[in-house]
Amino acid sequence: MRVVIITGLSGAGKSQAVKYMEDFGYYCIDNLPPVLIPKFMELCHQTHGKIEKVALVIDIRGGLFFDDLYEGLDNLEELGYQYEILFLDASDDILVKRFKETRRSHPMSVDGSIGEGISKEREKLKKFKKMASHIIDTTKLIPAQLKEELKNIYLEGKESSNLMISIVSFGFKHGIPLDADLVFDVRFLPNPYYIDELRDYTGNDESVRDYVMNSPVSVAFGEKLLDLISFLIPQYIKEGKNQLVIAIGCTGGRHRSVTISHLLFNQLKENDNRVILNHRDAFLIKERKKE
Repeated sequence: MRVVIITGLSGAGKSQAVKYMEDFGYYCIDNLPPVLIPKFMELCHQTHGKIEKVALVIDIRGGLFFDDLYEGLDNLEELGYQYEILFLDASDDILVKRFKETRRSHPMSVDGSIGEGISKEREKLKKFKKMASHIIDTTKLIPAQLKEELKNIYLEGKESSNLMISIVSFGFKHGIPLDADLVFDVRFLPNPYYIDELRDYTGNDESVRDYVMNSPVSVAFGEKLLDLISFLIPQYIKEGKNQLVIAIGCTGGRHRSVTISHLLFNQLKENDNRVILNHRDAFLIKERKKE
């Protein structure tokens, strides 16, 4: 029987995750007191194989009961059940934003301070994050991307690291992304802006990508960039990094940066990396309607 313990930060997407796990055929229970884990597994065993996949959401909403999680996991091992821990995380500013949007108080906030509640929760969950089989940072994920991540791990059984790579195209005139780990300036590449028939399009259009990549410099840069990122990825994984943001910028963030971001995204995806793509500034100016 496959047993997945879902935990992590409040607001990081555990409720959404358990819905997707249910879609994947898992028998799911949200907010189960840890002391009841052995009893629940006994009930599953009595179904004689009818329940083969289980996902249990256990987090600090359980209050004092949450402190029994270690004991509950030990009991699982004593009963001969192997389990995995899925830990959902997100940046503090995104968690604060999500709580404000839903107008809910943080379960560990005594005086109403969301930030203080998040800080206390991080400290309480620190050990469980280290124990996690899989860590998903939902900071930049939309629901469909979270579902795809879970599908790859728990439905298709793909091997993956805990490093989520986010590629962001941007325009320097609009500012560098504040959360970028690596920033690459591609303003030296051929610029479609100066070609009348290409100016109103973006790097999402094949004609623009062909123009940018029809240059030995662009091809050589793409190869060297992939080589560098491929070298860095295992180093970051070894370090324990969970989120890597690669920002690629040109002047306006519509042509060259989008083209190179697509190129890097496709190459990393082919190598089975966990990667998402975001064009921050590509559509600040409405594209010309195509004939």
